[in-house]
Amino acid sequence: MVTAALWGLVQGLTEFLPVSSSGHLVLVPALLGIDEPDLATSAVLHLGTLLAVLWYFRRELFGLLRHPATAENRRLWKFLIIGTIPAAVIGLTLRSPIEVVFTEPWIVAICLVITGVILLAAHRLADGERRVADVTTGDAAIMGMAQAFALLPGISRSGMTITGGLVQGMSRPEAARLGFLLGVPAILGAGGLELLDLIDQGGFDAEVLVGMVVAAASGYFAIATLIRIIGHFGLLPFALYCIGFGALAYFLV
Repeated sequence: MVTAALWGLVQGLTEFLPVSSSGHLVLVPALLGIDEPDLATSAVLHLGTLLAVLWYFRRELFGLLRHPATAENRRLWKFLIIGTIPAAVIGLTLRSPIEVVFTEPWIVAICLVITGVILLAAHRLADGERRVADVTTGDAAIMGMAQAFALLPGISRSGMTITGGLVQGMSRPEAARLGFLLGVPAILGAGGLELLDLIDQGGFDAEVLVGMVVAAASGYFAIATLIRIIGHFGLLPFALYCIGFGALAYFLV
């Protein structure tokens, strides 16, 4: 139960902070000399982080479902659909090769350093003023491709989508908000695939539900924290963390 709670904390904090949850779920066990979370734990942890983002954006998501025909909601629906396509296509097509990377912690460490370098470059971009009302098909495609790049463990999904938004001239909080919303179908898809595999293996131990609760609570905290930090300090703290932790892990794993 303690181990499940640990993985819940790691997943919840790193899913939404731009430091790569998949990378940490590979590197933390490698550094501590313990087993990685099994399929059951991983599937339920994804459900926990999904609950966190759904609850945090509950009013906005409820508005999308209740009033899908308003101009802004139509634009947001279009953004979510187009932005989800690249990750879905690449994830289903290259699932096996990507899974191989999860078995090589040193590659994951390099990917985490790459995340840090990208975040460092993104930090230097001017804070834009564009918002949801200004989102175009091109914005959705660029942020979708950025999210697809983050299928590699060590490459942060939230970090890449935020960077994609900043490149398009969005404000930092707005880029983070759109990145989180774009993460809803991505997290749902990843967790759904794991749950399907899990059903084939006969289900999971109820203890991992503890991990789900911890992941949900810490994930909610991480979303709120990132939106505050990115507005005041930008991406610099996360860039330095990814470079430092990735370099350390590379030499130790």
